[in-house]
Amino acid sequence: MKIIAFSDSHGNHFDMEKALRKHSDAKAVIFCGDGHNDITAIQKNHTDKTFYCVKGNCDWCCDFAALQTVTLGGKKFLITHGHIQRVKESLMQLTYLGQQENADIIVFGHTHQQLTVFEGNMILINPGSVGNAGQYTTIEINENTGETVVKEFPHSKFGIFTIK
Repeated sequence: MKIIAFSDSHGNHFDMEKALRKHSDAKAVIFCGDGHNDITAIQKNHTDKTFYCVKGNCDWCCDFAALQTVTLGGKKFLITHGHIQRVKESLMQLTYLGQQENADIIVFGHTHQQLTVFEGNMILINPGSVGNAGQYTTIEINENTGETVVKEFPHSKFGIFTIK
C-alpha cells in the first residue's frame, strides 16, 4: 500500500496536485494540517483516494480533529500537526504519545523541516512543508512482509529508508 503525506501547504495546493499526479498509485493521503482549504480542494479532485487530515495551528475555522489514529497497510498510524506536542522544542511528547497509542508510525508537521527518524519501534515522519519547499513523503508498506519504505521528496542525501 502506498501512502503520500503532506503538511503545511499554507495556500499552495499546486505542489500537492503535482505530487499526487506523480504518485497516482497512492491509495491514501495523510495531511498534517495548516492548509485545510487546500486539502479540501484537493479531495474533490481525487475521490479514488482516502484522506486522513488533522488541523494545524493555522486552521482556525476547520472541523478536522487535532489527532487521528488509523491502521493502514497493517501499521498503526498516529497523525497530528505537532504544535500541541511542542515538536519545535523536542520530539519527546510526541514519542510518549506514540508509545501510549501503540503507534508504529507517527506523521506530523509544524516545523516545516522534513524528517524521518526511528524512536524505538516507531518511525516518526515529518513530510516537511509542501507549501514553502514542495516537500512531501511517501510511505510504501508491503502488507505481506510488513516491510516499509519511506521516501522523502525532493530526494535528499538520506531520502530513502527501508524498515523490515
